[in-house]
Amino acid sequence: MADAVDAAVLEARQKAAAVRVEDLEAELERVRAALAEAEEVLRRRMIGLEQYLEALAEEDAPAVAVVSPRKPVGPRRAVPHHQDAAGTEVLSVDYQALMAAALEAGADGLGARRAAVVLGWDSASASRVEGARARLKRLVERGWLVEEKPGRFMLPAPEHDAAGAGRPGGGP
Repeated sequence: MADAVDAAVLEARQKAAAVRVEDLEAELERVRAALAEAEEVLRRRMIGLEQYLEALAEEDAPAVAVVSPRKPVGPRRAVPHHQDAAGTEVLSVDYQALMAAALEAGADGLGARRAAVVLGWDSASASRVEGARARLKRLVERGWLVEEKPGRFMLPAPEHDAAGAGRPGGGP
């Protein structure tokens, strides 16, 4: 009879262990599902972060200019007056790019939105367009550009044409 009691105790323990295993397996499945969900959230957030960082990098990327790459004059250095400079090489790379774009624009003039694109900025951002306009205005103040039409910036007419040297006969 003691053997029957021992067998019943062992059988009860085995059943309890089996129930415990089933409970733990069910819990393991819940944890795996939660882990898979958390991994998916993490993956989406990592993609979002990468896209955000790429957008920031594009926004702050330097302008791709036709001008030869030169070292900027210096951080936040004022634009020199045109009459004090031999050529555009004294300007920072960004200002050289704006001068090249104004030359390319010709008589149509360069607008602030296009200037923002030249600088590699987001032209849909009002603050970036205004920043580009401020740079163009600074070039006007220093004699590098003129604003004959509101919002249209172009190179000034060459001095020899204004003085009459460009006329046939060479005189006034």
